[in-house]
Amino acid sequence: MLVEKKERVIMGIDPGTAVMGYGVILEKGSKIELITMGIVRMEHLDDHFLKLQRIFEKTIVLLEQYKPDVLAIEAPFYGKNIQVMLKLGRAQGIAMAAALSKKIPVTEYAPRKIKQSITGNGSAGKEQVAAMLQRLLNFKETPEFLDATDGLAVAVCHSFQRVDTSGKGKSYSGWEAFAKDNKKRVQ
Repeated sequence: MLVEKKERVIMGIDPGTAVMGYGVILEKGSKIELITMGIVRMEHLDDHFLKLQRIFEKTIVLLEQYKPDVLAIEAPFYGKNIQVMLKLGRAQGIAMAAALSKKIPVTEYAPRKIKQSITGNGSAGKEQVAAMLQRLLNFKETPEFLDATDGLAVAVCHSFQRVDTSGKGKSYSGWEAFAKDNKKRVQ
């Protein structure tokens, strides 16, 4: 019989080719705590392949430093510019490859799903997502780039899904359902 861990570290990544955001949380039962969040900058690099190399190398360093049990990553959104989508897809794939090379499972979430699970609104802006995360995780500092809170949002979204291998996990349709079921966690 499989025994589920009572604690797990979840890393979330918001892939990008100019700035990649990341967040790491510790899930203890039904509680979550902020470990860290930040960004990896690449706007100073002109070559797309150098950017991909930096994403891979920095992701490996983060994985080795925080030792997450799972990587949650934001899926590229559908836009009008196919070249931008291709570049974002490559950035996402490189981050996923880094995790998979370390035998860390990867889960992907659509941007709308992430926003819905954090704010209750799939069309919420980056600022709304950041404000809700500040309340939820009790941190005051506002990151320089909202890409950091976007990466953090992916990790929190994954935690809210209560994905586990026993089939007994709890899944929530949005913030309201989660808040109703977790009154002690939400203040």
